[in-house]
Amino acid sequence: MFSKKFFDLIFILIMGFAMSLLMTLIITYINTGMDSEYVDRFFKAWSVSLPIAIFAALILGPPIKKFVDKITK
Repeated sequence: MFSKKFFDLIFILIMGFAMSLLMTLIITYINTGMDSEYVDRFFKAWSVSLPIAIFAALILGPPIKKFVDKITK
């Protein structure tokens, strides 16, 4: 499998994938409803949100982890 040294990176990638998937599914449904074009609208929105989510997690993950380490015992 993968080395433990890649744990943080793999976690961020999987979490970004899962969160962007779930959020895009829900937000697309709330904003536009369910019809025959829903899947196309979802994939269009997800193609934008997935890279943004992964980039944001890669940038924000390490400082947030340090912050949480400081405020927890």
